Amino acid sequence: MDGEILQRAYARIGDRTPLLTDCGLLCGAACCHTDEDGQGGVYLFPGERALLKECEWARVLPAGFAPMLMCDGACDRVRRPLGCRIFPLTPARGRNGKWSVRMDVRARAMCPLAASGTGGLDPDFVRAVRDALRIVAEDPEGDAFLEKWFALEEEYRKPLW
Repeated sequence: MDGEILQRAYARIGDRTPLLTDCGLLCGAACCHTDEDGQGGVYLFPGERALLKECEWARVLPAGFAPMLMCDGACDRVRRPLGCRIFPLTPARGRNGKWSVRMDVRARAMCPLAASGTGGLDPDFVRAVRDALRIVAEDPEGDAFLEKWFALEEEYRKPLW
């Protein structure tokens, strides 16, 4: 995917975060750390690995349908990937076929905001993330990536029994 598309998506989100204050203060920045088993991270969007060539604050590992960035907890916020910028939201295909957002089911385990759903987040942040994902979807590779992520998220939502 073209780096220009990623830059447009980053710009659309800008410095917006889920709350008007630092939400990391609520949970000790839980989303910025791996769990006790060293698991956790964010999927890199197509083309992002090239933007993170020299990333001393994280490592990139193969994982499922896309490489995953595993952060050591102290990133260069200007260079953080789109997956970090949109958390705790995740791509969702709307009934109208357009990309939208919803709360990431995996956020339930670490993010105190997850229980409130998108209604508990700054509405400007939610709109910006939705718009950023629609920018990504303008590229066929970006749209395919969102589709794979959405399908994975749907699997997470299925009952275990």
